Amino acid sequence: MSESHDTSGELRVLNPATEEVVATVPAASAADVDAAVVRAARAQTAWAALAPADRARLLRRFAAAVDGHLEELAALEVREAGHTVGNARWEAGNVRDLLDYAAGGVERLTGRQIPVPGGLDVTILEPLGVVGVIAPWNFPMPIAAWGTAPALAAGNAVLLKPAETTPLTALRLAELALAAGLPEGLFQVLPGRGPVAGDALVEHPGVAKVVFTGSTAVGRRVAAKGAALLKPVTLELGGKSPNIVFADADLEAAAAATPMSFLDNSGQDCCARTRILVQRPVYDRFLALLAPAIESVRVGDPADENTQMGPLISRAQLDRVRSYVPDDADGIRGKAPEGGPGFWFPPTVLTGVGPEARVAVEEVFGPVAVVLPFDDEADAIRLADATEYGLSGSLWTRDVGRALRVSGALRAGNLSVNSHASVRYWTPFGGFKQSGLGRELGPDALAAFTETKNVFISNASSSTEGPAQ
Repeated sequence: MSESHDTSGELRVLNPATEEVVATVPAASAADVDAAVVRAARAQTAWAALAPADRARLLRRFAAAVDGHLEELAALEVREAGHTVGNARWEAGNVRDLLDYAAGGVERLTGRQIPVPGGLDVTILEPLGVVGVIAPWNFPMPIAAWGTAPALAAGNAVLLKPAETTPLTALRLAELALAAGLPEGLFQVLPGRGPVAGDALVEHPGVAKVVFTGSTAVGRRVAAKGAALLKPVTLELGGKSPNIVFADADLEAAAAATPMSFLDNSGQDCCARTRILVQRPVYDRFLALLAPAIESVRVGDPADENTQMGPLISRAQLDRVRSYVPDDADGIRGKAPEGGPGFWFPPTVLTGVGPEARVAVEEVFGPVAVVLPFDDEADAIRLADATEYGLSGSLWTRDVGRALRVSGALRAGNLSVNSHASVRYWTPFGGFKQSGLGRELGPDALAAFTETKNVFISNASSSTEGPAQ
C-alpha cells in the first residue's frame, strides 16, 4: 500500500491530495536499529532511576510542547496523510491528552502486598526496558502515542517506527520530546521500510516488547517473529465492524450518524462501521434517510475547514478500494474530485450484495460500506459475527434490555450503543479474533509495559527458617 521508495536509502513522502513530494527522509537500516537500541538501553537505565514525580513532570512538559505546536503538527498530518484539518487538530490534541493521562499514572503504578505466612510478600512492577512501537499510516500521531506514552510513563525507552508514507509527525514529536527535556536516546524515531527497519526492531534481542498496529497479515508475521524470542507483542489489527440498526431505534439519528461512522479518515479506519445491518421492517425507510446524508458529504481539499473527507493515502490503496466496487454496483454514491491529481474515491454504500460477498466480509479500508437486512436479534448477532474480525461495532435501539443482550453476545472488543465512539484514551481498546492481541489505552495501559516481580521477606530467624521453596 505504500507509495514511498527506499532504493536510494530515502523515503519519499507524498501529499495524497496533490501527489506532490513534500519531503524525503533517510530510511533506517538494520544497523541503524541496532545502534538505536544501544542508545535507548543506556537512556532507559537513567530514566527508570528518576523519581516518579520527575518522570511525570517531564512527560507533562512533553504534553505542553505538543500543545504549543498543535497547528504545526496538524498541518504536517494534512500534508503527509491527507487528513482533514479538523481531524488532524484532534489527533495532535489526542497526543497531548494521552501524554498528560500517562503522566498521571507514573506515581500510581503500584504493586500489591499479598498476605502469606512467615513474612511479607510484595509485588513490584518494573519497566521492560526498550519497547518497539510500529505505527500505521492511517492515524500516524495518535496511534504512535498509544504505545509511546504509557511505555515511557512506565519507565521504558521507546523506538518508534512510523509507516513509510507518514514519518513526518513522528519525527517532529521526537524533536519536541527532546526540547521538553526528555533524555537523548529515550524516544527515537526510525523511519524505514517494514522488511528492513521493522523486522530488525521485532527481531532484535535488546527490544523487550513490540507494539504493532496494521494489517492482520503483517500482524501474524510480527507475532511469529516475536514468538521466536518469547517476546511479548500487542497487536491492533484489522476490522469489519457492524452498525446494527433495530426497528425501534431513532432512525433519523442513526441515519445521520452513519456516514462518518465509515467515512471518517476516508474509511481508512480499523473501527469503520462498514457493515450496516438494518432490521427488515425499517430497511427501506432507513435507506431513504441515509441517501441524502451520504450524498451531502463534502469531499475535497483536506486543508479546507469545511471538508469532511479527504483522499486515500496512496495510488495502491485507491486501486485496492476500486477492486471491491464494480462500476455498475447498486447503491448510494456521493461525490469526489475527478480528473485531477490525488487519490480520490467517493463515499459509497452498496445495497445489492449478499452477506458472503467479498466486499461484505473483507476489510476494504476505504469509504465503502454495505447494507444488509436482518430479521431479529439472533439474526443480527449471526451477521455481525460472520467475519474473522472482532474489533468494534455499534447498535441502535431504544430497548435497554436488547442493548445489554446484544452487547453481551457480540464477539467484539469495543461496542457503542446509540453512538459510534470506539476510542477514548481513558478506556481499554483492542479486539477479539483476528483483530489483535492485548489491549491499549485506559487505566491499565502502563502495566502492559512492565514485568511483575514478586519479593518475599521472611520474618523467621535463621535458626528456624524452613527449606526454600
